[in-house]
Amino acid sequence: MPQLPDDLDAVAVRTWCSLALEALGRERAEIDAINVYPIADGDTGTNLYLTLESAAAAVEAVFAAHETGATAPATADAVCAMAHGALIGARGNSGTILAQLLRGMAGVLADGGDAAHLRLALTSAADAARQAVAHPVEGTVLTVAAEAAEAARGEDPDLRTVVTAAYEGARAALARTPEQLAVLGRAGVVDAGGRGLVAVLGALAETVTGQAPVRGPRTASGNAAKTPVTVDGGSVVGLPVGGTPVGGTPVEGVTEGGLPASAPVEGPLDCPEDGGAGPAFEVIYLLEARDEQVARLRTRLDALGDSLVVVGGDGLWHVHVHVDDAGAAVEAGVEAGRPYRIRITHFATESGHDVRVQAEPAQRAVVVVVPGDGLAGLCTEAGATTVIARPGEPPASGELVDAIRRAHAREVVLLPNDAALRHTAAAAAEQARTEGVRVALVPTRAAVQGIAALAVHEPDRGFDEDVVAMTAAAGATRYAELAVAERQSWTMAGICQAGDILGLIDGDVAVIGSDVPHTARTVLDRMLAAGGELVTLVLGEDVPDALADALEEHVREGHLAVDTVVYRGGHQRAPLLIGVE
Repeated sequence: MPQLPDDLDAVAVRTWCSLALEALGRERAEIDAINVYPIADGDTGTNLYLTLESAAAAVEAVFAAHETGATAPATADAVCAMAHGALIGARGNSGTILAQLLRGMAGVLADGGDAAHLRLALTSAADAARQAVAHPVEGTVLTVAAEAAEAARGEDPDLRTVVTAAYEGARAALARTPEQLAVLGRAGVVDAGGRGLVAVLGALAETVTGQAPVRGPRTASGNAAKTPVTVDGGSVVGLPVGGTPVGGTPVEGVTEGGLPASAPVEGPLDCPEDGGAGPAFEVIYLLEARDEQVARLRTRLDALGDSLVVVGGDGLWHVHVHVDDAGAAVEAGVEAGRPYRIRITHFATESGHDVRVQAEPAQRAVVVVVPGDGLAGLCTEAGATTVIARPGEPPASGELVDAIRRAHAREVVLLPNDAALRHTAAAAAEQARTEGVRVALVPTRAAVQGIAALAVHEPDRGFDEDVVAMTAAAGATRYAELAVAERQSWTMAGICQAGDILGLIDGDVAVIGSDVPHTARTVLDRMLAAGGELVTLVLGEDVPDALADALEEHVREGHLAVDTVVYRGGHQRAPLLIGVE
């Protein structure tokens, strides 16, 4: 039996994330099914799961990057990665609130993980989440968070006592949400976002105590409450919270009114209870901006719509709002800073479906992960659906599944363009297949391989034939990138110092140089020594056009009959990407 932690160190944080992801995975469909405030929604559980998945992936990346040794990563590194991962991967209103809760906890737990710090962390989380919501409403996840923090107050120095008290307080608060919010009481359900938070706190309790918690909200008798869920246009079944249907119609994959669980509408926490028609669009984006700019942004977005939640800090923010004028919401972000990963969902007036699902699906589409805005534009022009992987922000499997859904095709070719995304892409492909989409994963390891594959894509030929051609084109493309060494370390090419320019060929350091132009020329010469007909250069945001001109001239002078094409990659991790085919 593993030793139970005396405080929340990095290993405990990792375990917590893993158990929380498992818990949300088990309860995802049930949470989706009970979200009735303020309209019948279908993805609160899914959004919470995808948000936590991003947080857990960020924590795993910290452990993967940590050098092998007797010690684990620092607690501060783990909790900050958890918060950052949740922030960049937050989905919907509920996921955005969860991200702020984790951020509030991380700000305290980075200084210590004992009982006293955890009490303060729970209070900080509840306060931060409430401040992030423009118009807080009681009977929601905000109430559950506040009651969990209140229940954990005291002087007991035992971490297990604090965690257990917080979890039990959250369960009790969740059971009371139908009394606090009339729309929940009329439907006979607890708050969906609050139930997701209970699952996350239950995972924390299991991490610390070693015992799986009792699932579901507490009732007066202490038993799990049965939550009636309206399905099939009016029939009611008894669904124990955290369990399975007792009778009637199964609710797996079904929401209020019989809508599919994949419906993309997420219920706002601060909309009126009258059930009237709300704004037409959900707008979500990440935003790089200063604090003072965000304060003005909040005021402007609050005037445009409702369900406004802005979370984050230190220059990076996650913005969520429901509006009628989606363009104005994005423009407000542009005025405040630099918005990206912009997602706009149209709410159909009656059903709550994304209107795009009403159209007949295309026969075939390509979904491609790209490292910057420039390549995203290039691939979009070529007809592909793109997912941008920002520096340090790899997409989670849920984001790739969303892109496959957006492509809205019977057949999809998925190009991950990163060896590290292989398992993530495979999971996304498997999920999409369960939804009836035929997906082929071409294991591209770099953006230039994806460009080569996309160049030979022909949607009119047979699916298998098309996949084979794209795979062959990608496999025939050698790839390289330039990177800046962050510290002294051993490499395949020798010892590098911090600040050195590294030339990586097919993933391995092959050249160590002092400047970008010289290193790039050396890398090109090594790659072309084995032959080649076409060189592809993808320039980073700050790389001058003069470098591309110089490299193109170098290729022309030293390698006859080799053509060169140049693309602007925009804001990407590497200053230069190189492909030779």
